[in-house]
Amino acid sequence: MADTDSPGVIPQSDPGSFAAPDVVRGIGRLFARNDIWCLTEMPLRCGRRADLMGIDAKGHVVIVEIKVSRADLLGDGKWTDYLDYCDRFYWGLPPSLDRSPLEGEAFLPDKCGVIVADGYDAEILRPAPLRQLAAARRKVEVERLARASLRRLVNIGDTHTSQWGG
Repeated sequence: MADTDSPGVIPQSDPGSFAAPDVVRGIGRLFARNDIWCLTEMPLRCGRRADLMGIDAKGHVVIVEIKVSRADLLGDGKWTDYLDYCDRFYWGLPPSLDRSPLEGEAFLPDKCGVIVADGYDAEILRPAPLRQLAAARRKVEVERLARASLRRLVNIGDTHTSQWGG
């Protein structure tokens, strides 16, 4: 995904394959039906960037890490950094990607959920367990997410504002 603070152009994927934007779109639809609202490419204070970060109806912070290739999935050794910034963590994958590595101990299956998605919809195959953030940490993350969301909305309406506020 793009390494910017603003939403990028979604590239088109081949009809038989799924790119990260397809997975994001499907998960976004699933989450919207379940009153979970997300922002793409959310920068975290640790310097990492969550593919999707959102808030559910109970105020829990949700992060989804999107992987569309086996090499990307197996090569990401820093994903555990995200666990400190959310109450629930999910892997988001296209239907064609082999999910068996996610059952291994290295992927902490007892702490991570799994969502399979295409460009039209998504399904939670393994619910993410609730691992509650400390109240102070949640407050900071929710405020950061709200400010980033509002900044993006304002910038859509007036691109001249993008030079201010981060």
